[in-house]
Amino acid sequence: MDNDDELNNIRKRKLEEMQRNTQQGEMDEENRKQIEQEEARRQQILRQILSTEARERLSTLKLVRPDLVSNVENQLIQLAGMGRINRVIGDEELKGILSRLIGSKRETRIERR
Repeated sequence: MDNDDELNNIRKRKLEEMQRNTQQGEMDEENRKQIEQEEARRQQILRQILSTEARERLSTLKLVRPDLVSNVENQLIQLAGMGRINRVIGDEELKGILSRLIGSKRETRIERR
């Protein structure tokens, strides 16, 4: 009988573990869907306030400086949400915004001697 009890306990623990994993998988799926919906909403707003060329510039720059692009996108979305952007931002204007942001940051260079 001890072997049967031990086997039942093992089965019970395995079943509980599988249920926890299933619940975690469902939560991960929900989180993934929420993230996708949020990203789709962000892209929709950016399509409304940026010209095609400006969006292309941001997507190209995202390969090199994803932190900078994320920051710019967040600021533009925030300004659009407050109603402070009432026209489409073109490529030249975006270049100006980017140059002001990049120019304001100092880079530290280390020289070996």
